[in-house]
Amino acid sequence: MALDVQDLLSKMLGAALPILKTGVANADSYAKMEFTKIAQSIVSIGEQLAENTINSEQAKLLLDMQKNASRAVLLTLEGLGLLVAEAAINAALAVVKTAVNTALGIELI
Repeated sequence: MALDVQDLLSKMLGAALPILKTGVANADSYAKMEFTKIAQSIVSIGEQLAENTINSEQAKLLLDMQKNASRAVLLTLEGLGLLVAEAAINAALAVVKTAVNTALGIELI
């Protein structure tokens, strides 16, 4: 099963935006930008795994790096606390977890 950035993004935004809106009124544009980056990273990781240019440990580290970068951006929004940012990222990844892990053949998320 091939992973699609737009499909992943749509699902992640659907899960995360309601959480983010409780913390920040203008979170939509920031969330879309950051979840696009996460979705692109997941697709890239899948391609690299398929090409055997990275292993599952490296794949997990790459996703963690992007999650941390996105967390940093979301935390800069006024009034957005660590718990809201973490809950939004976790909700976004939870809705694509099964599809991503199945498509990649490893437990990335």
